[in-house]
Amino acid sequence: MAFALPAHADSNRPPAPYAYKQLADPAKEAQATDLMATLRCLVCQGQSIHDSDAEMAGDMRHLVRTRIEAGESPEQVRAFLIDRYGSWVSYQPTLDRDTWFLWAFPLFVLAVGGWLVLRRIKVRR
Repeated sequence: MAFALPAHADSNRPPAPYAYKQLADPAKEAQATDLMATLRCLVCQGQSIHDSDAEMAGDMRHLVRTRIEAGESPEQVRAFLIDRYGSWVSYQPTLDRDTWFLWAFPLFVLAVGGWLVLRRIKVRR
């Protein structure tokens, strides 16, 4: 049973038309490629949709290229994907109520580290 599960990870459907095909307009393809490099693959988790071979990433590449071909700006496409999949889909999350912890945690760690260093210095004196 454990060996059968990976076989169901991908479907038997052919890839979306723009999953592996570039746009005819080089300027629009450059916009799409730049945007795809900043969007996280929801299946691979460590790769952008530009680098991933997962079926979901191919579907997302198709969506990005289709929307840019239709005249949407990269920021409009990013906003659509964030609305659809959440802030986690972007490697450049915005500061909002869902992501404030990501931005505040490094400052918290620095403050605690500074406090520990100061406490250690006081104990040695």
